[in-house]
Order: sequence, then C-alpha cells, then structure tokens
Amino acid sequence: MTECAIALGSNQGDSLSILESSLNVLNQIPGIDLKTTSSWYQTKPVGTAEAQDDYLNGCVLLSVAQTPEELLAILQATELQFGRTSKGDRQPRTLDLDLLLYGDLVLNTPNLTLPHPRMTERAFVLVPLAEIAADWIEPRSGTKIAKLLKNIDTSGVQLFMMA
Repeated sequence: MTECAIALGSNQGDSLSILESSLNVLNQIPGIDLKTTSSWYQTKPVGTAEAQDDYLNGCVLLSVAQTPEELLAILQATELQFGRTSKGDRQPRTLDLDLLLYGDLVLNTPNLTLPHPRMTERAFVLVPLAEIAADWIEPRSGTKIAKLLKNIDTSGVQLFMMA
C-alpha cells in the first residue's frame, strides 16, 4: 500500500454533500483506505475571468494498492459519477479530485505529473494538506508541506463553518 494525498474541491450544487459523498464512494473501492480527512475550507476561485461561486476545498490521505495511473482513472471516474462536465482548467465544477502526492514518487507522463505541478502555489491545497500532513515532504523540492505553506498568501482560505 502506498500513502497518497488527494485534493478535493466543488463549487456547483450542494458542495459539502458532494465532497463527503465522493469520499464514501472512494472508501468503498477495494484497495483504497481513507486514512485522514482535513477540515473543509471556503475559498475564492483563483485566476478566473468569469464570476463563480466560492469553492469548498479539502484534502485526504489514502493508502492505496493501485498504481498512480489506476488511481487517477478512479478519481476521474468518480468526478464523472458526480456530474463533472467541465474539463477546462479554472471552470466551475461539481467535483474536482486531484492526485497531489503518491508516496515520494516523481513522475512525468503525458497523463499524469507527480507531485501535482501546481500544488505548491495553491493555498486552497496547502492549507488543508498542512492540516493533515504538515511533515510530509514534497519530493520534487524536498520541502515539508508546512514550510511550503509559510511561503504563500493564505488570506483567501477560510475554515468552512456549517450554518
């Protein structure tokens, strides 16, 4: 089993229900064991030209038996199961699941880059990831997640409080 980190996000529909339901779906798949879930965070869309609703974002740690490519296919199928239609970057979506880290693997293929190529620039990823994996090392830079978080502006990331 390999330890992995996944980022989750949603800004269409009942985002909280979608995110929590997607975790239940993933945890039912043989070879995937959900270990830890971060809090949920409300974030503004980043780098969008059009107005969008805020996102709910979080991260989870998994132990998986699947290869990185198999896990990516499962994540993409789960996105589709929850109604994801947008494939464009920075578009509204019902569910976005990003494979951030797969152990300490560094991988560059046409379909998958590990670690996720923009994770170190994204507060909406690093805030929840640091909550559950502060001491994990980003393998490309050799830097702890907690240290990466200190280097970015986190002002747009707020802990989500249910009404």
